[in-house]
Amino acid sequence: MAEPRIYLDHAATTPMLPEARAAMLQGVDIWANPSSPHADGRAARAALEDARARIAAALGWTGDVILTSGASEAVKLAMHGTRVSGWIVSPTEHDAVLRHVDHADVSQRSLRLAVDLQGRLVIASVDRALGATGHQALVISQSANSETGVLQHIAAVTERTRALGAVLLCDCAQTAGKLPLPDADMIVVSAHKLGGPPGIGALLVRDLGLINPTGGQEKGYRAGTENLPGALGFAAALEASRNWLERAADLRHQLDSAIRAGGGDIVAGSAPRIPTIASYHMPGVAANTQLIQFDLAGISVSAGSACSSGTLKTSAVLAAMGWDEKAAGEVIRVSFGPSTSRAHIYRFIEQWQAIRARVSR
Repeated sequence: MAEPRIYLDHAATTPMLPEARAAMLQGVDIWANPSSPHADGRAARAALEDARARIAAALGWTGDVILTSGASEAVKLAMHGTRVSGWIVSPTEHDAVLRHVDHADVSQRSLRLAVDLQGRLVIASVDRALGATGHQALVISQSANSETGVLQHIAAVTERTRALGAVLLCDCAQTAGKLPLPDADMIVVSAHKLGGPPGIGALLVRDLGLINPTGGQEKGYRAGTENLPGALGFAAALEASRNWLERAADLRHQLDSAIRAGGGDIVAGSAPRIPTIASYHMPGVAANTQLIQFDLAGISVSAGSACSSGTLKTSAVLAAMGWDEKAAGEVIRVSFGPSTSRAHIYRFIEQWQAIRARVSR
């Protein structure tokens, strides 16, 4: 009998928790439109607002919660709705951010920050960019990089943006529900990264005066019928979150040690990283080859973020960190979830060593 598959791509999406699944089914039974004025609609509205309050409470957030279809929509809403004249962006941001920078109107000024070889922001570059734009800027940074797991200097960035009256948008899709939220002006979160349903996320806003309303639902900041089942699943997933990061850190330490011993490299191995994400370089073996071999062995991993792993372009994150095109094309990402076990890590290490040995021969 074939061994069951091992899923090590939780940074892309993680299985829905039983509590979230049950809450969604309850939401399906409350089928009325929350924006309708009749009694059925009012009942749905009450359930939606209760879910919104529970999401905020579970995250420790005291500002407003604008529910969206996911992190990508929350990013777009913040970037194009905030009253600023320019963006200051880390070069290691998710594609959901960088695509707006790359396709911005010429009148939308944007400045790219610098990162060091470990992928952490060079704070001097933040100071220079803020000096050039001042309070007109929207500063954008992930709390943890979705490809490497590197944790950013968000506290230092917050200090500088506040001093000059700039606005800080922090992408916490990979850290929400796992680590405390940073003290940012706006925060992006996503349900399916933490055991909630796909198709729902939120933009957390400390002051709604920062963004322009566009009409529709969500207090006028987003159009479309509200996703009540998704909101209930999101709230339930946050409330059911398990404290498993210490176990994840132990598993990743074991995996890091095995990769080093086998002749591989750990991307940003000396930087602080969230325990759930790691990227590994297997010299001489293309990432696509590795992905195929792992998949045939029943192990799901990825290369780069899920939104760009199907392309052949060099990872923008690794390029910003100074990796050349060949080496960057030999890096895969492994990410853990609550269900990841030591046996899963053993099997991954076994297959990693087998792939490396075949190439060496």
